[in-house]
Amino acid sequence: MSGSSSARDRVQALVAVLGEHFGPLPWWRAPPEEVMIGAILVQQTRWENAERALEELRGAGLLSLEAIDRAPAEAIEEAVHCAGFFRVKTRRLKALARFVLGTFGSIEGMVNAPTDELRRGLLGVPGIGEETADAILCYAFDRCSFVIDAYTRRLCACARVEEPAEGYRGLFEAVLSRENAGYRQTHAHIVEYGKRYCSRRRCEECSIRSSDA
Repeated sequence: MSGSSSARDRVQALVAVLGEHFGPLPWWRAPPEEVMIGAILVQQTRWENAERALEELRGAGLLSLEAIDRAPAEAIEEAVHCAGFFRVKTRRLKALARFVLGTFGSIEGMVNAPTDELRRGLLGVPGIGEETADAILCYAFDRCSFVIDAYTRRLCACARVEEPAEGYRGLFEAVLSRENAGYRQTHAHIVEYGKRYCSRRRCEECSIRSSDA
């Protein structure tokens, strides 16, 4: 990564370095409804905790937006307690259920909606920010909507990629081919790299930090 590179060139180099480092990675696949619920549960916690909460919801017969919409808050709170912030997440799950069922009638009703329309609608749901909305679009509906999370920001900082006024998302989407698989793989690479090096503070071993960015 040369010092004169543009932000786009730096992102392109970052994507290439991560791809060479990991190669193809498996990534969690699940029905769209489960992905949407999981995107709420994983907020401010580890995926392992969100996964446990998903299983608790499944065991309680609450792993659907219709069931969440009908169920008393207390039942959902009990099931998602292990994911932390259980009252907040229960409110957000109910708000998501109301949005989907009230606007589209069902998950199936969302499938053919334009990506921009879905994103605007999701961002209007209390508790859903850009990261959660893009995760839902990318992983539940196979849309080309890149997820910018804390790991992405950290790696971009290490690679000396200055954040544009409109954010990092546009940079990654300009570099990646318009195929959902590439979006998934690049985000998987970022998350895996962040878990291995950033979370464990192994900065001295970071090939991105030590490169000529």
